[in-house]
Amino acid sequence: MSVFTRSRTTTVLGGIALIGASALVLAGCSGGGGGSSETTPPTEERDLTMKIGTILPQTGTLAFLGPPEEAGVGLAAADINDAAKGITIPDIVWGDSGDTDNKAYATTIQKLISEKVSAAIGAASSGVTKLFLDDAVAAGIITFSPANTSLDFTTWDDNNLYWRTAPADTLQGEVLGNLVAEDGHENVAVLYQNDSYGTGLNKVFQDTFTSSGGEIVAEQSYNTGDTNFDAQISAILASNPDAIALITFDEIYTIGPALIAAGYPAEDLYLVDGNLKNFGSDEKWPAGVSMEGAKGTTPAGPAPDTEFQGRLNEWWTGEGNPELTDFSYANEAYDAVVLLALASLAANSTDPADIAGKLQEVSGGSGDGEKCDNFADCADIILGGGVADYDGFSGPITFDENGDPTEATIGVFQYGADNLYTRIDL
Repeated sequence: MSVFTRSRTTTVLGGIALIGASALVLAGCSGGGGGSSETTPPTEERDLTMKIGTILPQTGTLAFLGPPEEAGVGLAAADINDAAKGITIPDIVWGDSGDTDNKAYATTIQKLISEKVSAAIGAASSGVTKLFLDDAVAAGIITFSPANTSLDFTTWDDNNLYWRTAPADTLQGEVLGNLVAEDGHENVAVLYQNDSYGTGLNKVFQDTFTSSGGEIVAEQSYNTGDTNFDAQISAILASNPDAIALITFDEIYTIGPALIAAGYPAEDLYLVDGNLKNFGSDEKWPAGVSMEGAKGTTPAGPAPDTEFQGRLNEWWTGEGNPELTDFSYANEAYDAVVLLALASLAANSTDPADIAGKLQEVSGGSGDGEKCDNFADCADIILGGGVADYDGFSGPITFDENGDPTEATIGVFQYGADNLYTRIDL
């Protein structure tokens, strides 16, 4: 049995490792003489200890993403330890990214560097990652985000040390633009956050929507830290849009209710990954404000895996934490850790540069690997001398040379009368 522990500033949680490590046995066949006999070809033994840390939002405008992302990281580490394939993650250095306003990331990244982690998992916000990425690169550690979508990272001077399992905003912007157009809207207003995330997603959305013949009748922005959006909301409503796209983070708690209070129909609101939340189970959402009919997009796996979500909840609630109400980017966080472990096995090293040099290969980016969909099976392929091609809960992934996934799925969701969203694109 492997034991996995976790601690952070606000809580202490003991994760539950699964029981029953499996033995590595690869059977081969050889023939000769008057008969044949089964043999077991030698495997490449490993004895690796990989240290990773997180820089994920425990506070700030994306704090709702912290629990599912941390659960994904923790469950992956427990699964890797339980598999007993020659690599362990005995401890995780947990840290808060905060946001660009409270700047918790500044302390966390220095802690992770001083702890000499091989990789930092995070941040969720593209804007936050941009503020510490150069420090991480200079220190020679991998930054692996499960949620960054800014287009800027594709060409970042990162010395091959930046990777992500979330697709760039090009894909989500195209899906959102097509969704709004296919719903029959022609005159759309946009309210977006003026940072790398908001501006990038807004541009792709507008390009896609206008190319289909639609018109952007109003465009308003706000800055991180703003709390009053009256001027932007008034300008948008004055343009008489038949739909409004809201590209925000936690500001949705103010903007959404204000639009509905002004008489704008919820079914003509469109949200994105930064603000798509289950408001029906959220104490911060004003009582009586209905989002029924509103739609939103977010990166998602090919289909919801209820068994996997149950395991995430089991890990997260092991020490009395409330159940997860959101699973956004849990898949991507889990896959990030599995890919790091597989790359470490393939390189037979925990050096960040060596791991980074194998990440594209174990994702299938080299084009010559054997498909596998869990850590243990992929590890067996590597230890048997083969090349593993991991397809995870977030999809096939298949990294390109820039560390971007080339295969991903954007889910479309819609709110019901209970203010909870369900997936409608399956």
